[in-house]
Amino acid sequence: MVELTISGKNVGVALTGSYCTFDKVFPQIERLIEEKANVYTIFSERTQITDTRFGLAKDFLKKAEEITDNKPITSIAEAEKIAPNNMLDILAIAPCTGNTLAKLANAITDSSVLMAAKALLRNNKPVVIGISTNDALSNNLKNIGYLANSKNIYFVPFRQDNYKDKPNSMVADFDLLVPALEEALEGRQLQPVLLSPK
Repeated sequence: MVELTISGKNVGVALTGSYCTFDKVFPQIERLIEEKANVYTIFSERTQITDTRFGLAKDFLKKAEEITDNKPITSIAEAEKIAPNNMLDILAIAPCTGNTLAKLANAITDSSVLMAAKALLRNNKPVVIGISTNDALSNNLKNIGYLANSKNIYFVPFRQDNYKDKPNSMVADFDLLVPALEEALEGRQLQPVLLSPK
C-alpha cells in the first residue's frame, strides 16, 4: 500500500473569522511545512482587520508569512490568479465559518477565500472544509449536506464541541487536517466524518 504524502504539494490554507480556532489551525500550517508542503495562506477580508481577544489581525498575517515564507493572499484580485496560474493542488478552508460555508454552497464569491475556493473547483481540484460554526446543526445543516454531496468538496472530520450549552455548534478536529488533505488528494473523504463529542 502506498503511503499518502502531502510533500511537495502546493497547499492553500484559507482562514475565516472563527478566531477562537486560530490557535488550532496555525500548528497545522506548521505541520504542513514540516511535511515539506508549499503553503500559501489566504485571509478573508474580515480576518485581516478584526482584532479580538484571541489576537491581533496584523500578528496573524505576520505569523502566516513567517511560517510559510509566502505573503498571504488578501484580496479577490489576488485569489483570482490562482486558477489561471494553476497555483494550488488543494485548498483547505480552516476554519470555515457558517457564513463562508453558506456562501460556498450558494455559489457566492464575495471574498478572497471564496474566490480561492472557486479557483480550485474551476480547475477540478479538491477543497477541504474545516468547519467551525454555531449553527451547523440548525440553519447551516442543509449547506453541510449539500456540500458533502458536491464534487471535489471534502470535510475535516468534525464534532459537536459543546453539546450541552451550544447543541447546534460543530467544530472540525483540526489535528486531522493533514490526513484529510492527503485523502482528498486521492479523491477520498477521510472517515469517519462525524466524531463523538470529547
